[in-house]
Amino acid sequence: MKISYKHLIENIDEKPTLDDISKKLLQLGHEHEIENNIFDLEITPNRGDCLSLNGILRDLSVFYSINKDQAIFNEEIENLSIRFENLSKEVCSKISFLKIEIEDLPSEYNGCLENYFIELGLNKNNFFTDVSNYISYETGQPTHCYDAQKINNKISLNLVDNDHEFETLLGKKISLKEKNAVFLQNDEVINLAGVMGGKNTACSDTNKSVLVECAFFNPEFIMGQSIKYDIQSEAAHKFERRVDPDCHNEVLRRFIKIVSDHANITKLSIVTYDYQNTSENKILIDFKKINHILGIDMTNDEYVSYLKKLGFKIDRKFVIIPSYRSDIKTQNDLAEEIARVIGYDNIPTSELKIHRSNNEINQDVEKKIKSFLVEHGFHEVINSPFVNNNDKVSIKVDNPLDSNRQNLRTNLLNSLILNLLSNERRQKESIKLFEISDVYSSNKSIQKKRKLALIASGRVGLNYRDFSRKINKKYLSSIFKKLSSDTNFDFQIINRQTLDTKIKSEILGLEIDLDSFLDDVFKYEEVSKPPTNFIKYNPISELPSSFKDISFSIKDFSNVEELQNLIFKFNSEILKDVFIFDYFKNEMKKEIKIGFRFIFQSKKETLTSIQIENVLNDIIKKSILIKGISVPGINLE
Repeated sequence: MKISYKHLIENIDEKPTLDDISKKLLQLGHEHEIENNIFDLEITPNRGDCLSLNGILRDLSVFYSINKDQAIFNEEIENLSIRFENLSKEVCSKISFLKIEIEDLPSEYNGCLENYFIELGLNKNNFFTDVSNYISYETGQPTHCYDAQKINNKISLNLVDNDHEFETLLGKKISLKEKNAVFLQNDEVINLAGVMGGKNTACSDTNKSVLVECAFFNPEFIMGQSIKYDIQSEAAHKFERRVDPDCHNEVLRRFIKIVSDHANITKLSIVTYDYQNTSENKILIDFKKINHILGIDMTNDEYVSYLKKLGFKIDRKFVIIPSYRSDIKTQNDLAEEIARVIGYDNIPTSELKIHRSNNEINQDVEKKIKSFLVEHGFHEVINSPFVNNNDKVSIKVDNPLDSNRQNLRTNLLNSLILNLLSNERRQKESIKLFEISDVYSSNKSIQKKRKLALIASGRVGLNYRDFSRKINKKYLSSIFKKLSSDTNFDFQIINRQTLDTKIKSEILGLEIDLDSFLDDVFKYEEVSKPPTNFIKYNPISELPSSFKDISFSIKDFSNVEELQNLIFKFNSEILKDVFIFDYFKNEMKKEIKIGFRFIFQSKKETLTSIQIENVLNDIIKKSILIKGISVPGINLE
């Protein structure tokens, strides 16, 4: 929305500079750009009351003395006799019609009307349409002008869903489909309500008699219509954000005044149809609560002063909300208004005092459990809560992101099984995974439970000591006894025969109700220990990886540890991972054979065989310097 700097200062006693007004607008939350003394404002959707010159002046009134020199027509107006039927009061709860006839059309404009076109660099249309556009700019209330000579039958406002052909006043032909709020005459659409009038009843540059429509439309029925039919409509933009339902009399009398400043009015009549619930919108004042929300200590008188400047009225213990402020509903909204006026940067900081809920404490315990499991070689996974599940107690969502995943999970273990199989297909030989998440079920009522689940299979570890040790119940129990010695954990063996896999190693799984377990866990010091092995996140390379296997022969058993340390701690930018894939100890020959798999990958480029061989040769050269270690089949001399 564009507002002229000149139009603002014409109504401000202090005559602030362009920069001063800009700073105040930013403080009030109105982002903008400035070009040629024109403010191009980004008004938030909840502040439809600021989509006008008067609306911006109202907001600025907390900083400046506003003297709005906007005279209105104050004489009596006779009642207009018009055949009108409102068949959709839910669409339009208030509507007024004003009929004006003038003696002659003006040859030129003067005053605020002429300045409007000059300052904003706009093109003129015809006299009554130009007045209507200016009134919308000044007050924020759109009006529509019909050629009065073409309104000769009953007009009806209705919500229709049958097809209608409609040509806008700009000449665009559209086919109306689905539900549309429209004005009809002789079953012909003459106006797409709240969006744009039709060409067949539009004003021309020769019109001396017009019917002016001023309405309040429910934003729900206007929203999206201009986009739907690709119509550029300033009126729709304002109606979508809600206009003031109580401004009709003032707006139309201002309309009359602008017309009377340019032409001799020969006939004038008006009628208003009001179907509104006129109950007063008010909020009980609680200044102590507002002080608490903002973290300040203002007096009641200071609050009252600010609220009155913003257009609010005070009635003993209540704040009366103006009809144009539909966004104000709670104490928090009033607090936000005060914060805008004071300036968020001017609110002093203070120590934040937080009462920790049981849920927050439980979250801390969860973090400690996660750290504990990671310390013992488990990897956390996060799976989608949506699955393909026909379980009777599962909950089906109405709008699934994936038609193949329409149900919420009733357990975590099924997802972990899929994770394990995926890792096995990638030749992972030690798999230890866990997940903490919510599961849902519906049995008469919807139930949510916090669960911890884990799954494990394969070797205990990938170093030479753990190479021959397989994951079993005894191994897992020894870990979980550190969490709770009083709890018996029921590790279940998952049947591989039902799974698509040829691997035969035992799969162990566990799923427990975390809500009932947290209190027990929290008692034990092991969980509370800070982690000692922090894992730093590094982005995964999108380039391909390569692996090479090398088998080492060790004659001196005491040197196994030294070889392992050398290899696992070897520093290279392209060596991403190392693990033992084969281990054999021959007591008769007093020899150990250890196979290491080296995985190479770069973040910058696809690796060549020469780059990989250079690193491997360096590792081998350093390894064979250790007494009793050789690499069968490789000679580096």
